[in-house]
Amino acid sequence: MATYLSLTNELLREMNEVALTSSTFANAIGVQQHVKDIVNRAYFDIVNEEPQWPFLAVAESGAVDPMYGNVYIETVAGTRFYEFKPASSSLTTDYGYIDWDNFYLTTVGVSGESAPYESRNLRFTTIEEFKDYYRLSENLDDADTQQYGVPRRVIKSPDGRNFGLSPIPDKVYRVWYFAYNLPTALDAFGDETVFPDVYKTVLLARARYYVHQFKEDTQAAAFALEDYKRGLRLMRLHLMEPAPGYFKDDRVRFV
Repeated sequence: MATYLSLTNELLREMNEVALTSSTFANAIGVQQHVKDIVNRAYFDIVNEEPQWPFLAVAESGAVDPMYGNVYIETVAGTRFYEFKPASSSLTTDYGYIDWDNFYLTTVGVSGESAPYESRNLRFTTIEEFKDYYRLSENLDDADTQQYGVPRRVIKSPDGRNFGLSPIPDKVYRVWYFAYNLPTALDAFGDETVFPDVYKTVLLARARYYVHQFKEDTQAAAFALEDYKRGLRLMRLHLMEPAPGYFKDDRVRFV
């Protein structure tokens, strides 16, 4: 991965400015500091373009299954709401994005469970929809275990930092989902970008755009902007686009 120092120096050399070193990086001033800021601005432009960039996907050790999700929690019988990150104390340490359309419930992997397993997709439900259509029918859940059941819906809390299940779980299940990290700014000279090095040119094109804007060179800025847009399209094509149609399974199924 490209480092903060190498990206900054590449731009400084293009501008015929003095390059920074690992020892001078933290105390940069003037043009050097301006270029450092530009690199970070360009970096955030890219990572914020798509909240579901693959390189932002959470990869918790032992908790990644491409068929189910990249994070899971285990439910507690009688408990409706769950925190995404119980140890998180502020929004800056939360996940950056949750794929609410791909929550999956299963008993696979739950201690004491065996085949046949319970598995199903969970339907995304807003808190307003839950209040309007399901709350009344489940209003006994909190007091009567007879009303607990296999969850069918996932409810997004108003602040987005928790999720609820409907009906309230009657036992332990695993709830899988796909979570994406909140990108953080480059800070130290050795900090690396989160995306593959092959896309370094996209960041540099965006940074050049800001450099040329600063110099009031509108023509050069326009060329750099086109380079950036072209590079971003390629990133989306390579990293975000679904498989071509000819990869799809078109076998006939008899039911």
